[in-house]
Formats: sequence, C-alpha cells, structure tokens
Amino acid sequence: MLLDRAVDAYLRHIAIERGLSDHTVQAYARDLAVYSGWLAEQGIAETDAVTERLVSEFSAERSSAVPPPAASSIARLQSSVRGFHRFLAREGIADDDPSARIVPPKQAQKLPKALTIDQVEALLAAPSSEEPLGIRDRALLELLYATGARVSEAISLDVDDLRTGEVLRLRGKGNKERIVPVGSYARDAVDAYLTRVRPSLAAKGKATPRLFLGARGAPLSRQSAWLVIQKAAEHAQLMSSVSPHTLRHSFATHLLQGGADVRVVQELLGHASVATTQIYTHVTADTLRDMYQQAHPRAT
Repeated sequence: MLLDRAVDAYLRHIAIERGLSDHTVQAYARDLAVYSGWLAEQGIAETDAVTERLVSEFSAERSSAVPPPAASSIARLQSSVRGFHRFLAREGIADDDPSARIVPPKQAQKLPKALTIDQVEALLAAPSSEEPLGIRDRALLELLYATGARVSEAISLDVDDLRTGEVLRLRGKGNKERIVPVGSYARDAVDAYLTRVRPSLAAKGKATPRLFLGARGAPLSRQSAWLVIQKAAEHAQLMSSVSPHTLRHSFATHLLQGGADVRVVQELLGHASVATTQIYTHVTADTLRDMYQQAHPRAT
C-alpha cells in the first residue's frame, strides 16, 4: 500500500475506532508527515519497503538533529511511528512490524508542580465576586480544583452534566466518562454563575448547552480558559508559572496529603494506570521529608 494511503487509514482508525481527540489525532498526523516525508527522501513510497534499518536510521537522525530535540519530542515521534506500524501489521497491510525492536529514549521523570493550599485559596479568591465575568471565572477555577478536571474536560461540560450538583460527569481522553464529586465551594460558585451570569451571556449568542460561555455567548475556548487562570494568578501575585494543569496537580497532591488512597485519586483523575497517578506519591514523600527535617531535632 502507498504510504500516504496507509497514513490516512491509520489516522481514521485512531479518530473513529479508538476515539482519540482531535488534538491527539493532529499530533499523530504531524509526526507521521515528518516520517513519511523522510521515507520519501529515501525513495520509499510503499509500506512493504520499510525495513527495521530504515526505522532505526530515522530515529537516529532525528535524535542527532541540531539543535538537539527534547527526549520527550523524540519519544512522542517514535510512539507515533510504532503505533502506525503496529496498526499496519495487525490489519495485514504489512507483513511485519519493522519498528517492534526500536527502544524509545528514557525520559527524566518530572515531578508535577503543585500549589500550596494557601496559594490555591489566593488563586480562587482572585476573580471579582461582583463582575459577571469574575463570577464565571471563579466558578471555573473552583470547579477545576474541586474535581481535578483537565481544562479540555471543563470547557466541554454541558449544563446537564452537573446532574444533582453533588457529582459531575466528565468526558476524558478517548471519550471515556467518569463521575466525580463536587465540593460545596465549587457547587456554590457554579450555582452563582448559573443564576446570576450565564442567562445574560447565553442571550448574546446562539443557543448552546455548554456550561461555560464567553463574553459574547459562545462556548468558552481553551485559550480563554488559560487566560482566566493566568489573570487570576497575576492578581494573586503567584510568582511561579500557573496553568490549568497546575490546579489538577494540586488537586491530586492535596488529596494524597490528606490521606486519600492512590487508587481513589487514580479514579478521580481518570488515569488508565495507577502508575501514572503514583508520580504524586513522590511529591507527597518529598513534602513529608521536608517537614521531618524541619521538625525532628536529630534529622540533620
């Protein structure tokens, strides 16, 4: 099969059958465009002509580029290539998988940066409780911290997803749904937004079931949600970089510090594997060590 046709088939597979997000599919498409372009430079146009040596040479060439790419970028690119070839072999489009023995580069484990509880409270208190958009912004921030939702999950919420108000239905990666509880502070903030602000915002735009709306009545965009958080962080005078994921990290870290089981946190975050969640136990262990060194008379 021609490479471009094979790439199109793979992208349709991950979008339709696996249900990956548009953002993820586009990332795969960019990676495979680089890969297929490199193969074309080698005179390769058919999937059956790709060998293990070619895949290895591609990985080596990308790794030795100037300036050197980050290990995470190489790992993502190799993941795209391996997924593509696995698909071809599984579907019988290719006789074998030439990428099967390619080993991805090891990446240094980065511990997530979490805010302290005081910093979170300052961030949540930053939006105005009198201005309409301030009320909306506080509802968004409270909901992100209360549920550990990704920003993409929060802005995709419909009003009906609130259910009874005590739990929330989130649609995560791969369109998988999970139910998470919502604390009283977040419920109160969302209720204030729904009764005092959303009706007037909705009247400015076309009818939409989305929970969070922009100033003109359209669904709140991902970029606008980022700006909400950055503005609140500046108002709260938080010097470190604060992003939507910072609230998700803080949510998980504070739960574990409060005694929550890692399996419960895994379920709340929507992680497929507990290994992904266990990175937060390192954060908690670091905090305990620091407290021990400060408090124990013979720690140092």
